[in-house]
Amino acid sequence: MTSNDADAARTGCGPPLLETYLERRADLVRFFAARLRSSAAAEDLVQDIYLRLAAMDGTAKVHNAVGYLYRLGSNLMLDRIRGERRGAVRDGAWLDANSTRVGAEGVAEEPDAEQVIAARQRLAATVEALRNLPEQTQRVFRMHKFDGMSHPEVAATLGISRSAVEKHVMAALKLLSARLR
Repeated sequence: MTSNDADAARTGCGPPLLETYLERRADLVRFFAARLRSSAAAEDLVQDIYLRLAAMDGTAKVHNAVGYLYRLGSNLMLDRIRGERRGAVRDGAWLDANSTRVGAEGVAEEPDAEQVIAARQRLAATVEALRNLPEQTQRVFRMHKFDGMSHPEVAATLGISRSAVEKHVMAALKLLSARLR
């Protein structure tokens, strides 16, 4: 809006819709606050009305300016409500697809705090038990269990027999089982 348009709006010589808006702004806020049950939402809606009016060219002829403002506000309100409903449906569909529900209640995907602490303690005990294994047994166990190598692959890599690999893995599993009970 140029300074001439702002002066014209203040003196009553500007576009009739904008003048009517400025005169009825408080009424519009009250009207839409009652329908939306939120004065903040009503303020936003009335601001949207202003933005629409400001974007219009000044040559548009409207016979009933007050009726036009209320109709424009009602249409914007309905658009907003429809958008919120679409968003709620979309969000609900996403939640249904990406979460577990038992009846109407959502089930937490992550473990509770006690389970997390117990798992951390088991992991620390496992790491400590693995550190106490002989060096060759650690190497064989790590290659087989962590690197995913088969017994023959571990045997070929380390230059030992397959039977030796099996014995190292069994010894590691036996020690881990005894320590983690």
